[in-house]
Amino acid sequence: MFGIDPTVLAIVALVAVSTGAVAYGVLYSKIETEKKTATRINRVRSAETDTNQMKAARDRVQEISKRRKSVQDSLKELEKKQQQDKTKKANAASLKAKLVQSGLAISLPQFYMVSVLIGLVVLAVTFLAGMGPLVIAGATFVAAFGLPRWFVGFLVGRRQKKFLEEFPNSLDVMTRSIRSGLPLNDAIRMIASDGQDPVKTEFRRIVESQQLGLSVPDSVARMHQTMPLNEVSFFAIVIAIQGQAGGNLSEALSNLSRVLRDRKKMKAKVNALSMEAKASAAIIGALPFIVALLVYLTSPGYIMILFTDSRGHLILGVSAVWMSIGLLVMRNMINFEI
Repeated sequence: MFGIDPTVLAIVALVAVSTGAVAYGVLYSKIETEKKTATRINRVRSAETDTNQMKAARDRVQEISKRRKSVQDSLKELEKKQQQDKTKKANAASLKAKLVQSGLAISLPQFYMVSVLIGLVVLAVTFLAGMGPLVIAGATFVAAFGLPRWFVGFLVGRRQKKFLEEFPNSLDVMTRSIRSGLPLNDAIRMIASDGQDPVKTEFRRIVESQQLGLSVPDSVARMHQTMPLNEVSFFAIVIAIQGQAGGNLSEALSNLSRVLRDRKKMKAKVNALSMEAKASAAIIGALPFIVALLVYLTSPGYIMILFTDSRGHLILGVSAVWMSIGLLVMRNMINFEI
């Protein structure tokens, strides 16, 4: 074997290193230029990506602000309509609206005729009983003007209570119907045909309003005239928002149903907590009448002077006024709006 001269190896290595150095020196500028170009391209691409992301975020913010503004405008418009409906009703009109809210199938003239008839009957009974003129006039006034209106108010309250008991169940039915693919109009018609009164009657009025050419939000907003409840206003607001800004209506109705049930639970809790105060108020309010009855049973001559003497009439009148004020104050103290 022939040995390799170390000098030759050193020369070959030196030539290789020199060649690499020359090649690196020649290609260095080109490599650096390509690196800078690639870096600039990456920066431009990242800048374009950031710009697109910023633009998309800006578009989302603008869309959210538009929807928020649309919701606020719809709420203001609905509140304005309800305020106009409230201020538009006066004396006879409000009585007519209460007749509709009570569910009585009588007109306003028929109501006045019934009131006059009741007043005449009470007038005849008190006159034949030989009572005094003041008692006759007071009993006739209460029978003709107070008793019929109180009865209508009682029917309105009872009907609203039934409505609140059934309304969340109807909303649940509407939610399941919409989730199954039915449109809102068909869900409303389903409640109008298969629901329970008085919810069925109110939804039937919505369907009739739609047949007259009104939109669904306007028809639902009109329900507040015949059923003036906060729960109905919530329902009208949900439908108005869905009509203006869109969204998941089934989820909104489901949340509304849950809110109404929570409001009902809160009302029951407040009623239970205030029951002691109501019982105390009832006892305090009935105590003067009970004492007067017991005094009359034990010593009739001692208390009859209040009913036979003019000064006794004045005392009874002042006492009645102060008793009424006290009862109203206690009523406002123990009644809470939820």
